[in-house]
Amino acid sequence: MAPDILAEITDMLVEIVGDEYLLAEEVTMKTTFNEDLALESIEFVALAELLHHRYGAEVDLMGFLAEKDMDAILAMSVGELVTHIGRITHASLAHVPAGTSPASAG
Repeated sequence: MAPDILAEITDMLVEIVGDEYLLAEEVTMKTTFNEDLALESIEFVALAELLHHRYGAEVDLMGFLAEKDMDAILAMSVGELVTHIGRITHASLAHVPAGTSPASAG
């Protein structure tokens, strides 16, 4: 599941910052949003919106960031976000009745 989430986040980042920037650096679980990608606050907002559209309201990037102090936010890696999304989506899938899709359950 994590490689799929990593690929989806990479696609979202390409959409936000442009593929010419990301082609120089492979996005991995250790890639940091601040130092490696130099994501600005407006780009975090765009990422939050894309995550919301893809995964639903349960994956609340701004809420996830609000739980961290400034140093933790600046040091946050793509892997931390992938792990967070994996936890949330796995938990929500566990609550979906058999024979129902996650989209129709909410």
